[in-house]
Amino acid sequence: MYVILDIETTGGKFNEEGITEIAIYKFDGHSVVDQFISLVNPEKEIQTFVVKLTGINNKMLANAPKFYEVAKRIIEITKDCTLVAHNSAFDYRILSTEFDRLGYDFNRNTLCTVELSQKLILDQPSYSLGKLTKALGIPMTDRHRASGDALATVQLFKLLLEKDINKTIIQGSVKYHDRRIEKEKLQKLLDTVPKELGLFYVHDSDGKVIYLGRGKNLKFEVNKLFLKQTRRALKIQDRVTSISYEKTGNDLFTRLKYYIELETLSPKYNITKKRKPFLQDFNSENFLIFDKGREIEERAVILIENREVYGYGYTNLAYQENKIDILKSILTPIEDKVLAKAIVKDYLNKQKVQRIVRLES
Repeated sequence: MYVILDIETTGGKFNEEGITEIAIYKFDGHSVVDQFISLVNPEKEIQTFVVKLTGINNKMLANAPKFYEVAKRIIEITKDCTLVAHNSAFDYRILSTEFDRLGYDFNRNTLCTVELSQKLILDQPSYSLGKLTKALGIPMTDRHRASGDALATVQLFKLLLEKDINKTIIQGSVKYHDRRIEKEKLQKLLDTVPKELGLFYVHDSDGKVIYLGRGKNLKFEVNKLFLKQTRRALKIQDRVTSISYEKTGNDLFTRLKYYIELETLSPKYNITKKRKPFLQDFNSENFLIFDKGREIEERAVILIENREVYGYGYTNLAYQENKIDILKSILTPIEDKVLAKAIVKDYLNKQKVQRIVRLES
């Protein structure tokens, strides 16, 4: 289903124009099945040259409905339809801008009859609506009025549908403002993420980490991020080109690695809060913390040495755990010992781990 429309505006600075008239014809590919035509009070002055071009002046619009009064009807008649216009980029921008002013996110897929005509009606001296319809013998009344221009566009679009014999050119020319292509990209990325406990890294086209996330089910967390409609989430969705992940095996490692890597990577789209100083000390001077690893036979281990967090890692061999020198060689040392200490101590105060082994001083 299509909606063919034309909009007249006040003119003026880019994105500051107001709508003075709108005409929408709902078209099922054969005939018009619904329509909406209305003058609109733009609540601003119309440029002099526009008055001369359209014949619409401020006096005519004094009692016309304001945009917010016709917005619901526009949403209803265009729902689930592809928006068709001659130079659709202009009409769609104007309409979207008006809805933005109301705080409504107006998204419709679009087709441009200028672009389609250039592909399907070749070698025309001009593709302006007036000259093109005249060359094709399409009657036009009320030029530069919304209804007249929209009706002429209906007839032009009918012709374009007939000329698209293989039914591929028009379909291939649709601009998907409903983010269909982006959604397909995000779905492919989501398919690479497992339902595991751990961290995920959102990379941009340069491979840089722009967002770091964590969760008990990484696929669920990534999907939640991709479904969000906040400005920050939409920027992440737009810029992501790949996702990597790291399984952690347990909540303590997830928390520890998350905060340490936030400090190290400083991802652009993470909101970071300053942590309050944590002054509590460990009860023992030297000990090992053991918890679940990433695999069944593996264990996660954190070494506390001289009441500081030395490092963390994974082991699956008993002799690695029993010989501190060997264990140290496989652990990842921690630089920000204050941060690590705060995270580990806070976790131990509230949660249980599999085992704590005290070492001789």
